[in-house]
Amino acid sequence: MSERTEKAKMLAGEPYRASDDLLMHERMAARKLFRQYNATTEEEPELRRQILSRLLGTCHHDTFIEPTFKCDYGYNIHVGEGFYANFDLIILDVCEVRIGRNCLLGPRVSLFTATHPLDAEARCSGVESGRAIMIGDNVWIGGQAVINPGVRLGANVIVASGAVVTGSFGPNVVIGGVPAKVIRTLEQ
Repeated sequence: MSERTEKAKMLAGEPYRASDDLLMHERMAARKLFRQYNATTEEEPELRRQILSRLLGTCHHDTFIEPTFKCDYGYNIHVGEGFYANFDLIILDVCEVRIGRNCLLGPRVSLFTATHPLDAEARCSGVESGRAIMIGDNVWIGGQAVINPGVRLGANVIVASGAVVTGSFGPNVVIGGVPAKVIRTLEQ
């Protein structure tokens, strides 16, 4: 029986070693693409679309990310139609990040699937893991909000600026704070 690759373990959310040669190569390829993307100008929308289509796992003709944008791999990021992200988006995508249709992200939003062991000895060993992030349709995430590993947000959620989202929330709520909690329920 063959041993599972570090990439297979990473994608499954299991402990893996990021120092693996293949993973390092894939991160470097993503960095090259997002460096090219971040060097484009507002007068190069077609070039931006081409680079995003090579970098992201799923994007659409209307996907728009204001430079600068940074990610780990890119291929684990899947965005629905009508996706817009303002300046300085960071997505650590060691696991899948799925974002629904018509989602808006404010400036300096960060989505982190990557996590590390709580035990110091294990953490120092270089092993890490991740947990997928799932965001429903019509979600608006305010500026400088942080979405942590494993979070799921239902449709129509609004995340207040500066929120740190450590847990999952169902649809139709406004959440905010550190850690984020429900501020109010939205009427349908």
